[in-house]
Amino acid sequence: MWDIGLTHYLVVSCLVFGIGAMIVMMRRNAVAVLMGVEMILNAAALNFVAFGRLLDARQETGVAGVGQVVGLFIVVAAAAEAAIALAIVLNFFNRYQTINLDEGSELKE
Repeated sequence: MWDIGLTHYLVVSCLVFGIGAMIVMMRRNAVAVLMGVEMILNAAALNFVAFGRLLDARQETGVAGVGQVVGLFIVVAAAAEAAIALAIVLNFFNRYQTINLDEGSELKE
């Protein structure tokens, strides 16, 4: 049987973070940029869960599941961020009739 350790989680988290960062940097579509930000936040949550699992295995913390709790807070914050960002994108679309971020770069009144 294969033993999945901390390194495996960190590699997956690094890949997810890298893909999310590339999406944020390369895309001009506002919805795609939001998806990239969500991937970055999920990579951070995965790191917290992985390190929390490591600390729970070593029993160095007084409370079990600290990484999972922090990961849950990150997911909740990401959901709230997505709702607010989607409202901003809808407002941007109503004003400029596009979701291309380059169109609103001047943001004049």
